[in-house]
Amino acid sequence: MKVEVSTPAPAAPEADGRRRRSQDSRARIVQAMLELVHAGETSPAAELVADRAKVGLRTVFRHFSDMDSLYREMSAVIEAELQGIISQPFKSADWRGRMVELVQRRSTVYERIAPFRRAGDIHRQRSQVLAADHARFVALGREILRRESPPELLRDKARFEALDMLLSFDAWNRLRRDQGLSPRRTVEALETAVAALVDAL
Repeated sequence: MKVEVSTPAPAAPEADGRRRRSQDSRARIVQAMLELVHAGETSPAAELVADRAKVGLRTVFRHFSDMDSLYREMSAVIEAELQGIISQPFKSADWRGRMVELVQRRSTVYERIAPFRRAGDIHRQRSQVLAADHARFVALGREILRRESPPELLRDKARFEALDMLLSFDAWNRLRRDQGLSPRRTVEALETAVAALVDAL
Protein backbone atom coordinates (compact mmCIF):
# COMPACT_ATOMS: atom_id res chain seq x y z
CA MET A 1 0.00 0.00 0.00
CA LYS A 2 1.40 3.36 -0.98
CA VAL A 3 1.46 5.92 1.80
CA GLU A 4 1.49 9.55 0.82
CA VAL A 5 3.53 11.76 3.11
CA SER A 6 2.24 15.27 3.27
CA THR A 7 4.77 18.11 3.20
CA PRO A 8 4.21 21.23 5.24
CA ALA A 9 2.80 24.13 3.32
CA PRO A 10 5.26 26.97 2.70
CA ALA A 11 4.86 30.00 4.88
CA ALA A 12 2.22 32.33 3.58
CA PRO A 13 3.54 35.51 1.98
CA GLU A 14 1.42 37.46 4.43
CA ALA A 15 3.19 35.84 7.39
CA ASP A 16 6.61 36.57 5.89
CA GLY A 17 5.58 40.17 5.34
CA ARG A 18 4.45 40.56 8.94
CA ARG A 19 7.70 39.04 10.19
CA ARG A 20 9.79 41.43 8.10
CA ARG A 21 7.74 44.42 9.27
CA SER A 22 8.13 43.31 12.87
CA GLN A 23 11.91 42.99 12.49
CA ASP A 24 12.09 46.39 10.80
CA SER A 25 10.08 48.00 13.60
CA ARG A 26 12.31 46.40 16.22
CA ALA A 27 15.47 47.69 14.55
CA ARG A 28 14.00 51.20 14.26
CA ILE A 29 12.99 51.22 17.92
CA VAL A 30 16.49 50.19 19.02
CA GLN A 31 18.06 52.86 16.79
CA ALA A 32 15.65 55.48 18.12
CA MET A 33 16.54 54.61 21.71
CA LEU A 34 20.26 54.81 20.93
CA GLU A 35 19.83 58.22 19.30
CA LEU A 36 17.77 59.58 22.19
CA VAL A 37 20.25 58.41 24.82
CA HIS A 38 23.13 59.82 22.76
CA ALA A 39 21.28 63.15 22.67
CA GLY A 40 21.14 63.21 26.47
CA GLU A 41 17.83 61.51 27.26
CA THR A 42 18.95 59.14 30.00
CA SER A 43 15.42 57.71 30.39
CA PRO A 44 13.55 58.26 27.11
CA ALA A 45 9.79 57.90 27.47
CA ALA A 46 8.05 55.34 25.29
CA GLU A 47 6.27 58.19 23.52
CA LEU A 48 9.60 59.73 22.51
CA VAL A 49 10.88 56.39 21.25
CA ALA A 50 7.73 55.78 19.23
CA ASP A 51 7.89 59.27 17.70
CA ARG A 52 11.58 58.96 16.77
CA ALA A 53 11.14 55.44 15.37
CA LYS A 54 7.97 56.42 13.48
CA VAL A 55 6.01 53.54 14.96
CA GLY A 56 2.94 53.33 17.14
CA LEU A 57 3.16 53.37 20.91
CA ARG A 58 1.65 49.89 21.06
CA THR A 59 4.44 48.64 18.81
CA VAL A 60 7.04 49.90 21.27
CA PHE A 61 5.37 48.10 24.17
CA ARG A 62 4.84 44.95 22.11
CA HIS A 63 8.51 44.64 21.20
CA PHE A 64 9.87 45.67 24.58
CA SER A 65 7.55 44.52 27.32
CA ASP A 66 10.33 45.17 29.82
CA MET A 67 13.25 47.58 29.72
CA ASP A 68 15.86 44.83 30.08
CA SER A 69 14.99 43.54 26.63
CA LEU A 70 15.59 47.02 25.24
CA TYR A 71 18.90 47.39 27.10
CA ARG A 72 20.00 44.01 25.76
CA GLU A 73 19.36 45.09 22.16
CA MET A 74 21.17 48.39 22.70
CA SER A 75 24.18 46.68 24.25
CA ALA A 76 24.49 44.34 21.28
CA VAL A 77 24.58 47.27 18.85
CA ILE A 78 27.12 49.22 20.91
CA GLU A 79 29.42 46.22 21.41
CA ALA A 80 29.39 45.49 17.68
CA GLU A 81 30.48 49.06 16.94
CA LEU A 82 33.30 48.95 19.49
CA GLN A 83 34.84 45.65 18.38
CA GLY A 84 36.84 47.38 15.65
CA ILE A 85 38.53 49.65 18.19
CA ILE A 86 39.12 47.02 20.86
CA SER A 87 40.57 44.44 18.46
CA GLN A 88 43.17 46.74 16.88
CA PRO A 89 46.76 45.54 17.40
CA PHE A 90 49.07 47.70 19.46
CA LYS A 91 51.70 49.71 17.61
CA SER A 92 54.31 49.80 20.36
CA ALA A 93 56.56 46.81 20.99
CA ASP A 94 57.38 48.14 24.47
CA TRP A 95 54.92 47.47 27.29
CA ARG A 96 55.26 51.02 28.60
CA GLY A 97 54.31 52.34 25.19
CA ARG A 98 51.31 50.02 25.12
CA MET A 99 50.12 51.44 28.43
CA VAL A 100 50.07 54.90 26.87
CA GLU A 101 48.27 53.49 23.84
CA LEU A 102 45.65 52.09 26.19
CA VAL A 103 44.91 55.63 27.37
CA GLN A 104 44.37 56.81 23.80
CA ARG A 105 42.36 53.77 22.77
CA ARG A 106 40.09 53.80 25.79
CA SER A 107 39.52 57.53 25.49
CA THR A 108 38.23 56.94 21.96
CA VAL A 109 35.90 54.23 23.26
CA TYR A 110 34.72 56.32 26.21
CA GLU A 111 33.90 59.29 23.99
CA ARG A 112 31.57 57.06 21.99
CA ILE A 113 29.88 55.25 24.84
CA ALA A 114 29.75 58.02 27.47
CA PRO A 115 26.03 58.85 27.10
CA PHE A 116 25.12 55.17 27.33
CA ARG A 117 27.38 54.52 30.33
CA ARG A 118 25.96 57.53 32.17
CA ALA A 119 22.42 56.40 31.43
CA GLY A 120 23.34 52.88 32.48
CA ASP A 121 24.73 54.10 35.80
CA ILE A 122 21.33 55.63 36.60
CA HIS A 123 19.39 52.43 35.92
CA ARG A 124 21.96 49.75 36.78
CA GLN A 125 20.57 48.99 40.24
CA ARG A 126 17.20 48.11 38.68
CA SER A 127 18.45 46.15 35.67
CA GLN A 128 20.18 42.78 35.68
CA VAL A 129 21.22 43.32 32.06
CA LEU A 130 22.91 46.66 32.80
CA ALA A 131 24.55 45.27 35.94
CA ALA A 132 25.93 42.33 33.94
CA ASP A 133 27.10 44.65 31.15
CA HIS A 134 28.92 46.84 33.66
CA ALA A 135 30.63 43.87 35.30
CA ARG A 136 31.66 42.47 31.91
CA PHE A 137 33.01 45.86 30.77
CA VAL A 138 35.12 46.25 33.92
CA ALA A 139 36.38 42.67 33.70
CA LEU A 140 37.35 43.11 30.04
CA GLY A 141 39.34 46.24 30.85
CA ARG A 142 41.22 44.48 33.63
CA GLU A 143 41.91 41.46 31.44
CA ILE A 144 43.38 43.61 28.65
CA LEU A 145 45.56 45.46 31.17
CA ARG A 146 46.69 42.16 32.71
CA ARG A 147 47.48 40.72 29.27
CA GLU A 148 49.69 43.69 28.36
CA SER A 149 51.46 43.89 31.73
CA PRO A 150 54.92 42.40 32.31
CA PRO A 151 55.48 40.08 35.31
CA GLU A 152 57.06 42.84 37.41
CA LEU A 153 53.93 44.98 37.06
CA LEU A 154 51.63 42.08 37.87
CA ARG A 155 53.63 41.45 41.04
CA ASP A 156 53.24 45.10 42.07
CA LYS A 157 49.57 44.86 42.97
CA ALA A 158 49.20 48.44 44.21
CA ARG A 159 50.66 49.82 40.97
CA PHE A 160 48.51 47.50 38.85
CA GLU A 161 45.33 48.61 40.65
CA ALA A 162 46.32 52.26 40.28
CA LEU A 163 46.78 51.78 36.53
CA ASP A 164 43.46 49.99 36.29
CA MET A 165 41.79 52.95 37.98
CA LEU A 166 43.49 55.51 35.69
CA LEU A 167 42.37 53.57 32.62
CA SER A 168 38.77 53.27 33.83
CA PHE A 169 35.70 55.06 32.53
CA ASP A 170 35.24 56.63 35.96
CA ALA A 171 38.63 58.38 35.84
CA TRP A 172 38.03 59.55 32.27
CA ASN A 173 34.49 60.72 33.11
CA ARG A 174 35.72 62.69 36.13
CA LEU A 175 38.14 64.64 33.95
CA ARG A 176 35.74 65.14 31.04
CA ARG A 177 32.52 65.89 32.89
CA ASP A 178 33.33 67.06 36.41
CA GLN A 179 36.56 68.90 35.66
CA GLY A 180 35.46 70.07 32.22
CA LEU A 181 38.57 69.05 30.29
CA SER A 182 38.53 68.69 26.51
CA PRO A 183 39.13 65.26 24.98
CA ARG A 184 42.74 66.20 24.21
CA ARG A 185 43.43 67.57 27.69
CA THR A 186 41.86 64.51 29.25
CA VAL A 187 44.16 62.21 27.28
CA GLU A 188 47.18 64.33 28.21
CA ALA A 189 46.31 64.22 31.92
CA LEU A 190 45.81 60.46 31.92
CA GLU A 191 48.94 59.83 29.84
CA THR A 192 50.96 61.89 32.32
CA ALA A 193 49.65 59.90 35.28
CA VAL A 194 50.07 56.52 33.56
CA ALA A 195 53.59 57.37 32.36
CA ALA A 196 54.61 58.40 35.88
CA LEU A 197 53.48 55.04 37.24
CA VAL A 198 55.07 52.82 34.60
CA ASP A 199 58.32 54.78 34.28
CA ALA A 200 58.94 54.40 38.01
CA LEU A 201 58.86 50.61 37.75
